[in-house]
Amino acid sequence: MEVVIPAYWLLPHFVSVFCMIYALGYLVIFRNWSPKYRPDASSCLISLFHGTPAVFLALAAILDQPVRGFASPNTNFQNHVLDFSMGYFIVDLLHYLILVPGDYLFIAHHLATLFVFMTCRYLVAHGAFAILVLLVFAEATSACQNTWTLSGFRKAELPAAARIHKNLAAPFYALYTIMRGFAGPVFFYNMSAFYLSGKASHVIPIWVCASWIVVVGGAILVSILWISNLWLELFREKNAGKKDI
Repeated sequence: MEVVIPAYWLLPHFVSVFCMIYALGYLVIFRNWSPKYRPDASSCLISLFHGTPAVFLALAAILDQPVRGFASPNTNFQNHVLDFSMGYFIVDLLHYLILVPGDYLFIAHHLATLFVFMTCRYLVAHGAFAILVLLVFAEATSACQNTWTLSGFRKAELPAAARIHKNLAAPFYALYTIMRGFAGPVFFYNMSAFYLSGKASHVIPIWVCASWIVVVGGAILVSILWISNLWLELFREKNAGKKDI
């Protein structure tokens, strides 16, 4: 089945939408928050508007694909989902570049992610199946993570926020570990084995396949290290609490 890539694209529209959501958060929703947290809270807000919708959109686009595979051509629906996610990452990257320029890890992460999305969407027009499955694993924890993060900003001021932050920690860590520590790496292994075999080289150049593997592998490794540190911190807090009793 021939897939026709449309002459128009929705990326500029999605960038505009996420810019407006960010501005709404910064100027209205979080206007009374400390200047220290307003930018990051606004970043969490656009992440909330991206994460869970991206999961459902990606799943729908995957299920709608006539032939699913690591080398399958992108469908129009999949291209639109990639545009949607790129719109978010572009706006969040601007947030870091302008307001948090010292956060090199997140800046590098967003640049690498945009490279993968853009090469898949505009350069090779194949492989969206693999990229969208990884997007589902990555964003399945978005709602929990952003709620946990937002409540952490206010936990010192609001007892309710402190309770949410504390009670949500273990469930969030567990979901994150399952998605990015187990499911993601298993799928990544299968994807890497396929691309390194050269079976997709007729539609996706080997250098593109290799770059995807490096970027995704690095992101998974950093995610595992991050969640491992959070688990260790949680266990230390629980042990410290027991000693104080």
